[in-house]
This record gives sequence, C-alpha cells and structure tokens, in this order.
Amino acid sequence: MKPFFFLFCFLLLVCNSALGQEITIKEINIEGVKKTKPAFITKLITSKKGAILDTLALENDLLKLKRLPLVANATYKIKKLDSSAVRVIFTIEENFTLIPFANLFSSSNDAFAFRLGLQEFNLLGRNITLGGFYQYDIFSSYGLSVRAPYLFSNKLGLSISYTDFTTQEPVFFSEATADYKYNNKGVEVLGLYEINLKNTVEFGFSLFSEDYQYLEGFTSNEVPRALKVDKRLWKVLYNFNALNYHYQYVNGFKSALNLQYVYGAGGNLPDFVIGFNDFLFYKRIGPKGNLANRVRLGLATNSDSPFAPFTLDNNLNIRGVGNTIDRGTGAIVFNTEYRHTLIDEDWFVLQSNIFVDGGSWRNPGGELSDFSQNENIRIYPGVGLRFMHKRVFNAIFRIDYGYGITKDATKGLVFGIGQYF
Repeated sequence: MKPFFFLFCFLLLVCNSALGQEITIKEINIEGVKKTKPAFITKLITSKKGAILDTLALENDLLKLKRLPLVANATYKIKKLDSSAVRVIFTIEENFTLIPFANLFSSSNDAFAFRLGLQEFNLLGRNITLGGFYQYDIFSSYGLSVRAPYLFSNKLGLSISYTDFTTQEPVFFSEATADYKYNNKGVEVLGLYEINLKNTVEFGFSLFSEDYQYLEGFTSNEVPRALKVDKRLWKVLYNFNALNYHYQYVNGFKSALNLQYVYGAGGNLPDFVIGFNDFLFYKRIGPKGNLANRVRLGLATNSDSPFAPFTLDNNLNIRGVGNTIDRGTGAIVFNTEYRHTLIDEDWFVLQSNIFVDGGSWRNPGGELSDFSQNENIRIYPGVGLRFMHKRVFNAIFRIDYGYGITKDATKGLVFGIGQYF
C-alpha cells in the first residue's frame, strides 16, 4: 500500500484522538470484480461497515484476499467523507478461474501416460472449487471433487471428493521387485475451519477400498497375488500460513502438518499411523529473484511390508529420480530452488530455475539409522523453466531436468502444472 495512505490514516487518527472522536468506516466498496460476488468479499473480510477504522485489519484483509485462487492482485484505498467517517475501497484484479489442465508423462514401464482435467476455482462467484480429472497410465482413473472453504461462514467450510484410481505399482521385496495392478476407490469428507488469518485446520474421514492384483515379477509365499481390503481413514491437517503473494513472487513461511490413522477391516493389511510435516520458506531476492525451500519430515508405523506408505517419485519429491522407484516407512526430503524472472510482460512471465532435491528413506521394518545409509540417500541438482500466465490461476507450465550425483543415480525430465512446491 502506498505510503501516503498510511500517513493519511495516521494523521486522521491523531487529529480525531485529540478531539475525542473516532474514525468509522461508513462505506465499503468492492471494485474490479466481474464474476466474484461483492457480497462474498464483504462477508469474508473482517473490516465491516460501521466499525472503527483499523489499518492493520485492512492489511490483513488484503493478505487474505491475495491468497484466494480468484484473486490475481488486490489493493485498497481510504477516502475521507467527513471529519469522522471514511469510505474503504477494495480493488480486486480477478484471475481467470476455469482452468483445463493436461499432464504428459511416462508410466512405470516407460509407456505413454497422461492426465486431463478441468477445474473451476470460483464457482458461483464464491471461491468454491469444482474439479475432475481423467488419467490413463496403463489403466484408466478418474476423480471428482468440490471444496467450499467458506460454505457455512467466513470460517467454516466443507470438502468432498471421490476417486477411482488405478495404476501399475512396483512392490519392493528384499530379493527383487514385482508389478501389481493397484486400485484405490473411495470417498473423502473434510470439515474446513479457519482459526484466524494464519491458522487453519481440516478434519474428517475417508472410506475406501484397496485392490492389489499381481501382474508380473517376483513372487513370495508370504505375499498374496491378489488382495482386496476395505479401509477407513481418519485425517487431521493443520496449516500455519504466513505467506505473502505478489503475482509470481512469494515471501514468508508456511508449515503444513498431516496426521492420518488408517484402519483395514479384515486384518489382511495392518493398521497404521502416518504423519508428516512440510516446512516451506520463501524469500524475495532483489526485484526478480525468489528463493524457495521445502523440508518434509515424515514417519509411519514401521511395518515390514512391501506396501510401505512413503514413496520416492519424480512427481512428489525428487525431480529426475524416476516414477515410484522405492518405498519406506519414514522420509526426510528437502527441495531448494532459486527462481529468476527472465521476462515479465503484462500477462506473461518466463522464469528460470536452479534447484537441488535430496532425501533419504527408512526401509520397511528398518531402523532410524537407515536415513544415514548411502544406498538410501538421493541428491539431484537440476535446472528448469516456468511459463506463466499472470491472470490465470495456477497457469504455470513447468519443465525440470534433474541429474543424480549419488550412488546408482538416474537423470530425467519432469513436466507438470503449477510450481513444484
């Protein structure tokens, strides 16, 4: 916000304080919106008509608006109406929010695979996300979801999703590897609650079934060739978000905690607990640079099972390593990258990217000392590009090339939509 606005507000407060008067907000205007309902914005912000003018509250409202998918950028200004009243005008630059997406990648056996989808991030002009996808990766998969974080109030919302996901999954034994056809079908319901500007919590459950069918590779008498089990999952997510956005630039800190308990009816697969926390730190460097860092710490019930929950994968944690090449019951992963804007036009941005991804895993049934074993450590430096549209939400096409420098390393290209983290 421009300095003279703060000076103006400060002088008004000082003068009126001396006279024993308070400055009130007589009007709140929402400008620049076309699709978004102005009533939704006024419901969302904490500054209200008739309240005492509070510039700190206005700054917090601005920060909250910038985090919405529908907002490309937002500003406010204060207009004096008389000696004790002002008009607050929020100006919002909307994103285009009906977004198709397409990902092309190679599957676990290097066959051609793709994912197509469509998402609307501002359904009914109220920040409701409705989306669906179809994926072909040897087998067909699809999913549907709706997320309304402010469905019931400016703090309470709901998320519902359904997936029918089928892939060819490698299962790792000590002797060798086998391929299974894996299907996960289920529904998830989450309640969403915003404690305050920086703290949110999600809580709920999922009912799903897992179906493993042996395809080829190593076999063991201790592991069935076919397995289907119904499961229940209870989930709690806690987010601390102190990020500040300005178009493609991000500054600040975020912590995302994910705790899950999975119960498998029938006892064919053990119940387990899994928890992990992502720590993210972003720093603006000069007018065109952005340093981004992510650290993930995770542990799960340490069962000696080939179906361990943490996976080592191109698209999740380490670029260039390959698709689902290992599993574990614990993970320590770091990603650090420097993003530099090469071109910044009215709507288009081209960013370069230099990164280092690394991590280590605990073997199923293993010890914490597994994290320090050379065969479990992967380090992959690399470079990449980002092609971005400034007024279309998450319209970022990324391409990265990672090159491993640790034992038995690989290399490869990774494509995707959105920043890697």
